[in-house]
Amino acid sequence: MALVAVVAVLPTASWAQTSSLNAYSPYSMYGPGEIHTPGSVQMRSMGGVGIGMRSASQINVLNPAAASVAPSKSFLFDVNVDGAHYRNSQLKFDAQGNKLSTSRTAHNTANIHNIGLAFPLAKNVGLMFNVSPYSSVGYRVVNTDEQQDNWANIGRVQYIHSGEGDITEVKLAVGWSPVRQFSIGIAARYFWGTIERDYTAQVSNVVTGSGVYASTQGVDTFVLSNFKFQAGIQWAIISNDKQMLCLGATYDLGGLLNPRKQSYLYTDDQVNSSLGGLPIKNPISKLELRLPHQIGAGLYYVDRKISWGVDYNYAMWGRDNDSYVENASNSNITVNYTDTHTIKAGFEIIPRRGDTRNYLNRMSYRVGARLGNYYQTFCSERINTMAITAGLGFPIRLWGSSSINVGFEYGRMSAPKSVSFQGQKIGLATQNYYKISLGFSLFSHDTSDYWFVRQKFD
Repeated sequence: MALVAVVAVLPTASWAQTSSLNAYSPYSMYGPGEIHTPGSVQMRSMGGVGIGMRSASQINVLNPAAASVAPSKSFLFDVNVDGAHYRNSQLKFDAQGNKLSTSRTAHNTANIHNIGLAFPLAKNVGLMFNVSPYSSVGYRVVNTDEQQDNWANIGRVQYIHSGEGDITEVKLAVGWSPVRQFSIGIAARYFWGTIERDYTAQVSNVVTGSGVYASTQGVDTFVLSNFKFQAGIQWAIISNDKQMLCLGATYDLGGLLNPRKQSYLYTDDQVNSSLGGLPIKNPISKLELRLPHQIGAGLYYVDRKISWGVDYNYAMWGRDNDSYVENASNSNITVNYTDTHTIKAGFEIIPRRGDTRNYLNRMSYRVGARLGNYYQTFCSERINTMAITAGLGFPIRLWGSSSINVGFEYGRMSAPKSVSFQGQKIGLATQNYYKISLGFSLFSHDTSDYWFVRQKFD
């Protein structure tokens, strides 16, 4: 679908800071923002794989069918914290298409990634509950009016687009295993959040002296609250005491999120400053937030020493024509939603799980990678995404599965250095990010720690 919007990759000032923003990219101006990679630190350290993972010692948020193997008479609890450093760069060109300079920005973020809980409901039936960020918006884009007539008659005119906000997902999944090697599951997904997008036109160094030029700010606030659903299956092709090879598949039901919208236009006129900037209803900016219908499939293998997995996700972002963003701007480009294809792969090794003498042999060592594309194109140019991951797991107890997990991720969003729009060369932003994750996974199958068991004696 076509979106007419302000260019997402206009020059920005160079600065580095830390704030509550959980994303920092001009591409988050559109749609629900940048989508987070779901999963625990263990899963994300392996590239984010897990659709086929069927484990009684890890919470699997990717496939509701995995809830069927929740540990009997016990529970799983998982909490993760992320910190990230983002670096954006973009080429700047003059009206003749000559390179002027490279604009660079940097930003640091830190936040809780997810909180998960899993426990059994009945024989072969389990429940999983998880809270995690789905997407985040965070950007500040500045464009200076370069027209000489405006500089001479008005002054320095700048157009500033900024935004922030998050969409949080709460997932409640129930999995059932009717036979030993097969399970099905369904999950209710509740999305809520607030996204605010601002547009400001301001005049500095006014040359007329008349004071009639006012700064104008448009503020759009989107508040959403909606339910979606997910279904999944898992089939253990090989399952015995030594190894397991499991095939998994999921389907996510997408559609409109139908946010409640509040739009205002504020003016800060020097002549009527006593009015304090009255809010005026603004019908210009529009946003329909939508989630894609999504299909996923994965294969996961595990034995006493190694685990590996491969996932494929296909998200149908570009199948509907009524989800769009429009922003008033003096420089418009066409932005299209597009379907995404993502491949994830990961590997884990635990040298010797039961080694009582060498702690390093009981640790988990993980690596992974992820490759795909962003769900929007700019002037028909695709944005490619990639990530390389690694991680370590530190077991807390020898005969239990509780652990502290650390994950590392380097990622990149890349596009052609420039695009041509209406005869003008425009630079596209490239983003590099570095992320560190810390997770605490609590689980014990020691009989003294069993939950949900009726006490025989008071």
